[in-house]
Amino acid sequence: MPELTVAVLMGGPSAEAEVSRNSAEQVSQGLRTAGHAATLVELDERCGSSLMTLAPDVVFPALHGPPGEDGTVQGFLEILGLPYVGSDVHGSAVAMDKHIAKHVFRDAGLPVADGRVVSPGDDLDSCAREISAHLGPGVVIKPLCQGSAIGVTPLPNGGNVAAALTAALDFGACLVEPYVMGREITVGVLERNAQLEPHPVIEIETATDEWYDYTNRYTAGQSRHIMPALLPDDVSRQLQDIAVCAHEVLGLRDLSRADFIVGDNDEITLLEVNTLPGMTPTSLYPEGAAALGLEFPALMDHLVQQAHQRGSAK
Repeated sequence: MPELTVAVLMGGPSAEAEVSRNSAEQVSQGLRTAGHAATLVELDERCGSSLMTLAPDVVFPALHGPPGEDGTVQGFLEILGLPYVGSDVHGSAVAMDKHIAKHVFRDAGLPVADGRVVSPGDDLDSCAREISAHLGPGVVIKPLCQGSAIGVTPLPNGGNVAAALTAALDFGACLVEPYVMGREITVGVLERNAQLEPHPVIEIETATDEWYDYTNRYTAGQSRHIMPALLPDDVSRQLQDIAVCAHEVLGLRDLSRADFIVGDNDEITLLEVNTLPGMTPTSLYPEGAAALGLEFPALMDHLVQQAHQRGSAK
C-alpha cells in the first residue's frame, strides 16, 4: 500500500480540544510508525489554507465534540475535495445530537431510555417538576451535543434538577434521562473489507461511588477496562449486534463506539454512539481494535488507506 501524506486535524474551539490534541499526537505517531507522513493541523482560522498548502492524500479528523464531530468539519472537507477518515456529514450530525439519535435507535427497535429535552430559555423550575413527574427522581442530565461526559450530572438519588439543568445549559440544549443502575459497557465497531466487525465487549470499572466521568476517562489508572466483559455469551453477542445495528442505522462509516448500561438482570440500555472515538493512551477504542488483531499503527494505517481508497473511487 502507498505511503500517504496525512493531515491530522486537532483542537479547535471544542470543550474537548485538549483531549483532541492528545488523540492527534497518538494518531500522528501511529501513522508515522506505519510509514506515513503525518502533519498536525490545528482547527483554527488558518486551517483551510494549511490544508490546501499541504494538499494531503487523506485528512484524519482527531476531533471530539462540536465542531469536528458534528458534521461541520466533514462538510468543509467535502467542499475542499479532501478524503477523510470517519463518517460523512449526515451520519456525523445525526449521531452527535443525542435526541435525534435516540429517535433513530427507537425506530430501529434498539433499547433506549425515555428522555426529555430542555432548551435555553425554558422555565427550569417548571421543567424540573415535569421531569420528576414523568422520569422519576433519579435522572441523568447531559448536554445534547457534547462528549467525554462534559457537562453531565448524574442524580441517582434525586437532587436539585434545576441547578443541574443550569450547568448543562452552558453547553446548549440538554437531554434528561432516567438514571439507569448497572455496569458501564462499550463496544467498538470497525469497517473492514466491506464488513462491520464488532470489538469484544469492554466493561469499565471505576472506584466505588464514581462513574466514567472526564477525570476517570483521561487519567491513567483511574478506571479499569475488562475485556472481554464478564457477561453471559448471549448478552455479549446482543451488545455487539446492537452496536453494529446502531452504526448502520445512523449511516456511519469506518469506525464508531457504542456506550451502554447493562442492568442487574442483564437488561441493556443503549446510551449513545461516538463517531470519532478517543485515541489517547487511556482510550477504549484502540484496546478493542487490538483484540481484532490491529495494533495501533496497523489500525491507523487501515483507516487512512480505507479513506484514501474511498476518495480515489469517488
